[in-house]
Amino acid sequence: MGEDEQTTEFNLESVETEFRRLPDVVAARIVPDDVGRPVEIHVLAHTGKHPKQVVRDVQSVALASFGLEIDRRIVSVVQLGPNGSEAAAPGAPAPVKRVQIAAIETSTAGLRASVRVTLSYGDAEATGFAEGAIAAATRPRLVASATIDALRQLEPAAERLDVAGAEFTRVGGADLAVTTLVLVEPPLERQLAGSAIVHHLGDDAVVRSVLDAVNRRLPFLAADRDDS
Repeated sequence: MGEDEQTTEFNLESVETEFRRLPDVVAARIVPDDVGRPVEIHVLAHTGKHPKQVVRDVQSVALASFGLEIDRRIVSVVQLGPNGSEAAAPGAPAPVKRVQIAAIETSTAGLRASVRVTLSYGDAEATGFAEGAIAAATRPRLVASATIDALRQLEPAAERLDVAGAEFTRVGGADLAVTTLVLVEPPLERQLAGSAIVHHLGDDAVVRSVLDAVNRRLPFLAADRDDS
């Protein structure tokens, strides 16, 4: 078993080395699962090629040199401008504005609670809805679900997201809202996590924790949707 693990690690390091030999690639890192299969590939590259072409180059090198088939969805590419700052490749779409909170409304009727979360995304705005028991223990998940419902209206690719858990916890002297999400990218199911400090209202912190988990991921989800 130990020998197999060493062989897998060596092979992945060799693959990373070959990726770095590509003309536009500055650095490459493969994240394996428990049995050594690549589940994430992170590539740092110059802006000489479109990110999609960099991904195709990575796939070609892995297949031709190692017989390793790479799903393009596990490859993320960050490109650097001449001064070392992050930059978009020529012809790439402009960065998408981050999702922001517009309003949070809650109401109760008997033993039921309703939550409405309104989010803004560029010039668009959408209100998500969730309903459940008034129990305090389930409220964070209710707020997180309403947030995801709003996200799905703003970006259809967010249909791949769902709430795995949401709760409050205390770290040091601060109360935190922590949310975990599941991102379905068949055949993979990825776990995303976000957190936010509770300043005044717990509901606001839960929404911010959801956005903390997804804001950097949404542009990639949208790009995958356009390619499919």
